[in-house]
Amino acid sequence: MPAKVLIVEDEESIVTLLSYNLQAEGYSVVHTASGTDAMMVMQEERPDLIILDWMLPGLAGIEICRQIRARPETKAVPVIMLTARGEEGDKIRGLQTGADDYVVKPFSVSELVARVKALLRRAAPDRIADVLEGNGIKLDRVAHRVTRFGREVNVGPTEYRLLEQFMENTGRVLSRSQLLDGTWGRDAEVDERTVDVHVGRLRKAIVRGMETDPIRTVRGAGYVFDDEN
Repeated sequence: MPAKVLIVEDEESIVTLLSYNLQAEGYSVVHTASGTDAMMVMQEERPDLIILDWMLPGLAGIEICRQIRARPETKAVPVIMLTARGEEGDKIRGLQTGADDYVVKPFSVSELVARVKALLRRAAPDRIADVLEGNGIKLDRVAHRVTRFGREVNVGPTEYRLLEQFMENTGRVLSRSQLLDGTWGRDAEVDERTVDVHVGRLRKAIVRGMETDPIRTVRGAGYVFDDEN
């Protein structure tokens, strides 16, 4: 069963954009435009993650977040606060209220989807496949083991997390900032050039002889994992 994402947002254009991209990633999406109805929808739909607008008709998003954290049945559900309020004080208030992440409008859809994946991976690891495969590579999450065309591939913990992120997003260009967030975490004090160093190490580990390099550099954009032998 796919993970279910509840979007609590009254701007129809944003709902349409998010729904399309989340469904393209295989998620089930439900929506409500009313803050007043949000808690009722949560009880009925039992979402795995909530994207919550701050400014809503009826009940404000920050109050909804308080209610989510106060109820035993929803207190562990990840919440991404989506808002036009970009001041530091507002961000701190949103996070202190219980939001797991905070995204300011206008936003990058691909980055938001990456944040959804990261939160779901931490909150509901059973939703993620135990084995990822592509371009001759097999990443076994249970055994924490990587092979390519049957041979053992020795990678460090950082390169393992990078490869995992690449294979979760096969065919999608990932920026260096997205790779930083997904591999080191949003609060890590790591320069983007560090990504290039670890991608280079990963390439050396997974490519032997005449084997193709599955990680393609996209000039000015980042990297993409190609699922072709």
